[in-house]
Amino acid sequence: MNRIVLVIVLLLIMGALDLYGFQAIKTAFRGNAESTRQIIYILYWSLSGLISLGIAFGLLGNPDSLGKTLRTVLMVSVVTYFLSKIVLVLFVLIDDIVRFFRWGWQQMTGGSGSDADTAPKGGDTITRSQFLMRMGLVAASIPSVGISFGIISGAHDYRVRKRTVYLPNLPAAFDGITITQLSDIHSGSFWNKTAVKGGIELANAQKSDLLFFTGDLVNNRAVEMKDYVEHFARLDAPLGVYSVLGNHDYGDYTSWPSAQAKQQNLQDLKEVHGAMGWNLLLNENRIITESGEHLAIMGIENWGTGGFAQYGKMQEAITGTEEAAAKLLLSHDPSHWRAQVLPEYQDIDVAFAGHTHGMQFGVEIPGFRWSPVQYRYPEWADLYHHEHRYLYVNRGFGYIGYPGRIGIPPEITVLTLKKGTNLPGRAISLEKA
Repeated sequence: MNRIVLVIVLLLIMGALDLYGFQAIKTAFRGNAESTRQIIYILYWSLSGLISLGIAFGLLGNPDSLGKTLRTVLMVSVVTYFLSKIVLVLFVLIDDIVRFFRWGWQQMTGGSGSDADTAPKGGDTITRSQFLMRMGLVAASIPSVGISFGIISGAHDYRVRKRTVYLPNLPAAFDGITITQLSDIHSGSFWNKTAVKGGIELANAQKSDLLFFTGDLVNNRAVEMKDYVEHFARLDAPLGVYSVLGNHDYGDYTSWPSAQAKQQNLQDLKEVHGAMGWNLLLNENRIITESGEHLAIMGIENWGTGGFAQYGKMQEAITGTEEAAAKLLLSHDPSHWRAQVLPEYQDIDVAFAGHTHGMQFGVEIPGFRWSPVQYRYPEWADLYHHEHRYLYVNRGFGYIGYPGRIGIPPEITVLTLKKGTNLPGRAISLEKA
């Protein structure tokens, strides 16, 4: 019943936007031939009807039955439609406000006039309202163009980001060790296998000593990796590939015929990590030894704040790492660092996370960075520090929901560990985050 009410509310909102936006269509094409206007009106309302059916089916039907491609097209179409319609409605609102004040002025001064009075003299001229509505239609197309560009150009525009971290207690044997980090692959969303293979090759080309994957291999189901196991199995590093699970890997966001089916899916996904040669860390650790010195790599299951599952058990993960002079932690959700790692586990030197994707939308230019996700996660992308303890938040390799990225390209991180006390200039202080 709740979903039915939600559908009714959404359709009423959409209907109101359609009716109001239709004023822009009528005004913009007022001077066109009757037949042209009829075609435009039919196209306008047909599109609105299709979007309405899509919303109803998405909430009341079974979207999974559409298949991945159609489901994605439906989601992108609905979002694009709403954004474009809101932009168009803003222009109609501006025009109505102008009309209201003009009417008020006429009432006070006793003047008269109409929108036609504002038209310039000449044969082929349009009124001010027509000009404004046509500008509104142009502006309304911007979300569609931007979203399309983010899919075609942004989804697989892999960027390598390199950072250096100085640790006072880093053993000399590991001075200069390099780590490539990937996160949030979300294989169920991929639509260009060739581009994905190019991203994998770019990650391998960094030739790092270690490779970390910080969770969300799939959207929901292990079977999403079927066509990609052989490709991601090519990821390699001399000291090993280590991975953890993310919140999407547990199958918590889809329906299952039974609890046993859900558990089997999780087991299948764990086996996928093994099949690719990755060392999946489930609240455990591995010790790397060089020249008698030790470096600990710990990984916990998903642990997040704000309603996300907290499967991780830090005490289990850290047990046995006492002799390691430096400790690295793989933890999918960056909120874990501030909530538990910093106050309770002071000997964790560097934590690696993902999860936020930078919301796949934002602006990052020298001296300025912004994404809507920063209002939910203080640590949402790049390197953060509290004294000489660090967190790196990877922007993600893949995407989910919207099959593209705007302003926040997919990332391959290369982190170099150096012995020393220098604070990297690009690291964001916890106190300023």
